[in-house]
Amino acid sequence: MGTEPDPRFTLANERTFLAWLRTALGLMVAAAAVKAFGADGAQWAAVVLAVLAVGVAAEAFPRWSRNERALRLQLPLPSTPVVAVSAAGVLVAGVTIVVVVLI
Repeated sequence: MGTEPDPRFTLANERTFLAWLRTALGLMVAAAAVKAFGADGAQWAAVVLAVLAVGVAAEAFPRWSRNERALRLQLPLPSTPVVAVSAAGVLVAGVTIVVVVLI
């Protein structure tokens, strides 16, 4: 639908999609590391990181699709709350880990 966008924009959208997947993989690895090596109280941080990983991975394709549609229809790119939620979740997990390590 719409017109074919400049290939640079399509490729940039694809790179962003792949970056979201890399972020999800990184969050999964961090969750596994916290679970394996963290103290007992840090297990909640592992859960938070794992849930964030699933959320980021689940949002990656729909976000790519919405952006691609907007590019083809020459509309403004849509925003998503996943960025703010992910940042808040990583902050909560980090603070949890720090508190557990210091206690």
